[in-house]
Amino acid sequence: MKIRIAVFSILVAFASAAEFRTERVFGPEVPTGPYKHPASITAFDNGDLYICYYGGAGEYAVDTSVYGSRLKRGETKWSAPRVIAHDPLRSTGNGVVWQSPDGLVWLFYVVRFGDTWSESHIQVKISKDRAETWSDASLLDMRDGMMVKNHPIRLHNGDYLLPIYHETGHDPEKVGAESASLFLYYDARKKTWTPTNEIHSRTGNIQPSPVQVDERNLIAYARRGGGYGPVTDGWLVRSESHDGGRTWTPGVDSKFKNPNSAIEFIHLRSGALLLIYNDSMTERTPLRVALSTDNDKTYPVQKNIVDAKRGDFAYPSAVQTPDGLIHVVYTSDGRKIIHHAVFDEAWLKQ
Repeated sequence: MKIRIAVFSILVAFASAAEFRTERVFGPEVPTGPYKHPASITAFDNGDLYICYYGGAGEYAVDTSVYGSRLKRGETKWSAPRVIAHDPLRSTGNGVVWQSPDGLVWLFYVVRFGDTWSESHIQVKISKDRAETWSDASLLDMRDGMMVKNHPIRLHNGDYLLPIYHETGHDPEKVGAESASLFLYYDARKKTWTPTNEIHSRTGNIQPSPVQVDERNLIAYARRGGGYGPVTDGWLVRSESHDGGRTWTPGVDSKFKNPNSAIEFIHLRSGALLLIYNDSMTERTPLRVALSTDNDKTYPVQKNIVDAKRGDFAYPSAVQTPDGLIHVVYTSDGRKIIHHAVFDEAWLKQ
């Protein structure tokens, strides 16, 4: 009987450790315009969570702003979104928020100087008080068509790597074949940003997401280029760096499907790698998470965050907090609703 009780206690403990929950954060009722996309999440060193997104009448509206919202540690309600970046003459978009190890909070975002994203530039703001106040904006890159979507990462040597991309084609309905992912390498000692080489691939690629697996080797997955119609060869693009992130190999098709939709790729505290993507070549559903414990060789553990047969559940952004919980935000319903999913590795492996 004692043995049975002990086994039952272990099973109960394992079950209680597994966690998955979701919440609807913001929708059309929030007066920042119907468009709320794409969302980016980060965790601050005081335990607060912070989301930013750009809002307005639509993706190509002129009067758009980047908004920020906070979930204070221990609370359950997100603060009302407030403007944290705006251009009085041009459209803003694609906010990315991230706290670096020295405590500074970085806000990267896009300002569009023309009718399409191929005429965009990346700007940056900095906060020294966990996003309560922000610096003036500074232009990060002078080239046309430069954009940002995913978080920077801190490299093993203390420098940062910001994933960016060069979108070409001047077409709102197609990502040009010459579109390419690349990175801005931040020298933490010199405080300078230097671009890496571009990652070119068969159909073009954008919105890379990198992880570092050891001192010299990194892996990045990126969204494929092309159009949005049905295809039979739509795959995530994969690239590698073997010199600490300074140069990258040409992009090749991976084994993961991609309907021309954004992805997220992060390194968990356990050492495992987590890939979040739409497991389809034609639809932005389902939204799936895949776990690798052998540095990207295999992904035996896979689970859907959203398993709907119809709809759009896409553009994930993720962060893992010190308690081991993985927080993912994504948008749906024509990019009008922001969702927040929370789970742990135990739930993935359950």
